[in-house]
Amino acid sequence: MALDAPPLRWMASLLYVAVLLTGLYYVAAGLAPDWSGAELAVFAGGLVALLAVEQLDWRRPRTRHWAGSLLVVRIVLLEIVNSADEAGFSRALFVLVPFFAYLWLGRATGIALAVVYLLAALIRAGTVTGGRTDPEVVSDLFMLFIGLVLVVSTAAVAAEQRRSRLQAERLVTELTATQQRVAELSAASERNRLARDIHDSVGHHLTAVSVQLAKAEAFRERDPEVADRAVVDARRATGRALREVRESVGALRVEPFSLAAALFALVEGLHDADFRVVLDVGDAELDQGRAGSEALYRVAQEALTNARRHAGADLVRVVVRRGDDGAVLEVEDNGRGFTPDTALGGGLSGMRERLAVLGGSVRVESRPGHGTRIVASVPAGTR
Repeated sequence: MALDAPPLRWMASLLYVAVLLTGLYYVAAGLAPDWSGAELAVFAGGLVALLAVEQLDWRRPRTRHWAGSLLVVRIVLLEIVNSADEAGFSRALFVLVPFFAYLWLGRATGIALAVVYLLAALIRAGTVTGGRTDPEVVSDLFMLFIGLVLVVSTAAVAAEQRRSRLQAERLVTELTATQQRVAELSAASERNRLARDIHDSVGHHLTAVSVQLAKAEAFRERDPEVADRAVVDARRATGRALREVRESVGALRVEPFSLAAALFALVEGLHDADFRVVLDVGDAELDQGRAGSEALYRVAQEALTNARRHAGADLVRVVVRRGDDGAVLEVEDNGRGFTPDTALGGGLSGMRERLAVLGGSVRVESRPGHGTRIVASVPAGTR
């Protein structure tokens, strides 16, 4: 694990250059008479090699094996430079070893190398005559100790920042993927909602138009007035269908929605001598919210359409009442009935999907020859 390449590369390279220039100045100023040309060449060559290592390190992807190999190369080059350094400037570079080891090979390796370098410095100081009491030697050891503590602490902070950044990047990636998934699910949910709305509204109104047109055709000769009224009702149902389709496709949900008014308009478009609907909406305006009211209306629409188109019913009772936790809609007809478990088509599944989204439910009670009763409920406060 490492920080970004540029800061580390320039930090290490700057230190190598600083030590090299300091050594050259030391020699040029005549402050190192015992420093031979060969030693100076080894000193300068080793530092140039370290600079090359830094460039090589950052030009290829780092693996643990690669980082370990280059760390060994650095250690060897530093020892070579230090052995040829008569002035001792290169000793300051040893703190880079535990620093890089901590970042690339982990905390244990970094701390272990820091301890090794400190022990090696103590051993070397002990071999120097009077080293244990020499203030300069003691001062160098103390400064080395402080330097090692600082670089290990800095490496720990840098590694933690790197981990935090990588974790943040991972979380951002996961969040982006989650947001994309939510958007896809929202789009799918909206498509399903629009499909249910179009199915329920268009299917219902087309049934009403079909019934009214059939009525107009049947009464055209016997009672033209009734036929004309049926045509007007069919035209009105067509207008309502077009309006509801536009609302569904355009998601135009800005006007207030009244469940009672919508049910009265629904029954008005279906009611005639051959199909009677008894409506009780005393509790239609409970606090089920707009979404809940629209869902109950669609259930009533689908149930009435099925009662007229498939069940052959001539009487249907529609009741809206207060339930244990919200509003309840009951639609009961005297048609031929059916077996709910074997029923095909999208009407019943559409009812259940619509109510399930809101936390509600639909129960269908029916059997052949005994009519059908549909009970739908939505919780209070559905928005």
